[in-house]
Amino acid sequence: MRKLLFLVFAVVSLLLNVSGQQPPASTSIDPPSDEKVLLELHADGVQIYSCVLDKTALNWKFQGPEAKLSNADGSDAGTHYAGPTWKLLDGSEVKAAVVGTKPSPDGGSIPWLLLKVATRSGEGKLQKAEYVTRTDTKGGVAPSSGCDATHQGEQSRVAYSATYRFYGK
Repeated sequence: MRKLLFLVFAVVSLLLNVSGQQPPASTSIDPPSDEKVLLELHADGVQIYSCVLDKTALNWKFQGPEAKLSNADGSDAGTHYAGPTWKLLDGSEVKAAVVGTKPSPDGGSIPWLLLKVATRSGEGKLQKAEYVTRTDTKGGVAPSSGCDATHQGEQSRVAYSATYRFYGK
């Protein structure tokens, strides 16, 4: 049994080293069934891309989001920024990693996501968050042109909006 596990581990490691990529994320954005919605916030902001040399070609590379978070009544709730990180005005903060993705029904918008919380800090509404979903996306897709030798190193800030739901037990 140990030899079989070692062989599986070796093959997966070899494949990852050859491709240089992690296995694809799941296409499901549903949190585990025992998780309940703790908080729902609306985000308005930008997705930031930089024009960089990627191997042999210049391409727009995602750098991170920069968004204002609002409650259902429109009042300020906090901010969302690279990490990805969500920080609320109550001092609570979470950083998460993507575990699931699916295309947005709006073809010109960034994908919908399921993220697993990796770290948290502060006391407040996000203290017990385990998962985050991003849905209802509008915009945010990298530019389809404009990344050339003249613009290398420049940033493009693409407007987007989304709904973020935070889940916990």
